[in-house]
Amino acid sequence: MRTEQESAVHSGTDGGAGEHRAARPREGGDTVIVRSPTEARNSGTHDIDLLPSLDILRQINAEDMTVPTAVAAALPELARAVDLGVAALESGAAIHYFGAGTSGRIAAQDAAELPPTYGVPADWVVAHHAGGGDALARAVEGTEDDWESGRIAAAGVAPGSLAVGLAASGRTPYVGGALAAARERAAATVLISANPDAPLAAGVDVHVGMDTGAEVIAGSTRMKAGTAQKLALNAFSTAVMVRMGRTYSNLMVGVDASNSKLRGRVVTLLSQATGLEERACAEALAAADGDTRVALVSLLADVDPRRAARALSTGGGRVRAALAELGVPDQTV
Repeated sequence: MRTEQESAVHSGTDGGAGEHRAARPREGGDTVIVRSPTEARNSGTHDIDLLPSLDILRQINAEDMTVPTAVAAALPELARAVDLGVAALESGAAIHYFGAGTSGRIAAQDAAELPPTYGVPADWVVAHHAGGGDALARAVEGTEDDWESGRIAAAGVAPGSLAVGLAASGRTPYVGGALAAARERAAATVLISANPDAPLAAGVDVHVGMDTGAEVIAGSTRMKAGTAQKLALNAFSTAVMVRMGRTYSNLMVGVDASNSKLRGRVVTLLSQATGLEERACAEALAAADGDTRVALVSLLADVDPRRAARALSTGGGRVRAALAELGVPDQTV
């Protein structure tokens, strides 16, 4: 079944694949014509190749300024995605990202930065990129068009997990295959795209469709569409971490102080959260064996690290819950 967003020019007879035929080209060299806002020609940049450098940059910047508005319009759907992510993690399952090209690289970066930033296990958020690790540094042509490789990538998705597919056009076969397999495994599904009418949207629980429109250079979805996905994914994972208690107020209290720079950052953080001098905060951090949350609860509640750790365990790792357990009133600085 063809969608309004795309059509295909076949190299042979049609041996179609049912409802997924448009998003899953046949072997044999099909040419898929994508009908998506991200592929349209931008009427405001026809003369970009005639301009001096500064004016080229001004046109790019003017288009970039429209992206936050497109993301803002999709925040209600993004909030639903956050709720699904929190539910997955609280149930002991995981969040899985699936993407190809720019979308996949953005997903891989986001997942890689969460453990050191928030001190969470690496298996909380896992990124899967079409073509594997080699495709992160160098384009591997054709991998995004493989529906079955997406299904294989999602084979480890457990029931109760959340699968997040990222695709600028909203029709990438690799992403479609992964989301279909995740649904079959009783996982919740989210699609993040730059196409409000994304073909894959009908099969997911939540579609975060950001209307970023035509790119400065037609079809260069690493531009506005990629920026929108970066903004959306940053906001998504940050909100999930906040909801999971990995911050106290607006401070990162789950940060893994694994080097001197991070230890200094944690001492500063503890001082900001408590109003105490840095020396006292450094001593508390050392007494807590480098655990930021234990040190913070110990300082705020004036208890020893062992008691602070027990309160945190009872409170599910959340600082405010631990303080309430210890009878300490909210005293955010």
